[in-house]
Parts: sequence; structure tokens; C-alpha cells
Amino acid sequence: MASQKILDQKQLIIDEISENVKNSAASVWFDYRGLTVEELTSLRRNLREVGSELKVYKNTLTKRALDGLNISLDDYLNGPNAIAFGDDPVAPIKVLANFAKEHSALELRVGIIDGEVSGIDELNKLATIPSREGLLTMLAGGMIGIVKDLSICLSLYGEQLENNE
Repeated sequence: MASQKILDQKQLIIDEISENVKNSAASVWFDYRGLTVEELTSLRRNLREVGSELKVYKNTLTKRALDGLNISLDDYLNGPNAIAFGDDPVAPIKVLANFAKEHSALELRVGIIDGEVSGIDELNKLATIPSREGLLTMLAGGMIGIVKDLSICLSLYGEQLENNE
């Protein structure tokens, strides 16, 4: 039987996993087998740039933490897994998906996005969404187009009124 000290250490890790899952907008599980240390370091750096972090936990401790949150990912908790946690629901997914394009060893498995379990299909869809800045640029471009069209219409209407006088 494990000593109380070891059980306490394991409980601290379980609590850490639970807090990370609860406090993150996105938690993404992926298989990292086959990645070199340099590639993992690069992935950690890329995730840090978008306000996310990468952690590796034992599957048994992860299962206990998720059971405490009433989340079942038992089908995905086999083999080595890493978890990316992020405050932005899309940023870590985009980083992982882009990294997986360059490194075939990385395989996305499942995610918890805003408290909901998301399969690989949904993760792939989220990975194609433009960044927040890109979406704001598209919105501004659309709004500028409307204002431009309105100004042209008003100018033509003003010229028409001048010609009719």
C-alpha cells in the first residue's frame, strides 16, 4: 500500500488537473509519441506565445480528476497523452493543428472546449477559424464597405438634386 505522503502528492496533482480543466477555456489532449525533445520544446514555446501551456500527466491521475468533474474521456486516456490548456478556446487548437501539419507524430485526440467535450472533427473545424484579430479585420472591412457605399449613394443623390434644380 502506498504511503500517505505519496497519496497526498498524487492528490495535489489530481487537484491541479481539475483546476486546469475548470479554469481553461480549452483543454486539448494529444498524442506526442515520436516527437523529439527539441520539437516538444518548440511546441511549448508556440503554446506559451498564445497564452497556453502544455502539461503531461499520468492517465490514471487524469481519469481521477475528470471523474471528479463528471467528465468521461476513458476512451482517450490510453497511451501517452499531453494536455494543452488555454484561456482562449481556439488558440491552443490552432497551434496544435498547425504543428501537427509539420510533424505527423503529433495526433489530436479530444478536447474540452468551454466545458463541453469536443471530438477530433470539431477540433479540426475550430482550427480553421481565423484568429480574433483576423475576424475583427474582416468585420471592420465589411463595415467600411457599407459606409463607402452609403457615401457614394449620398454623393450621387446630391448631384442628382443639383441637376434637377
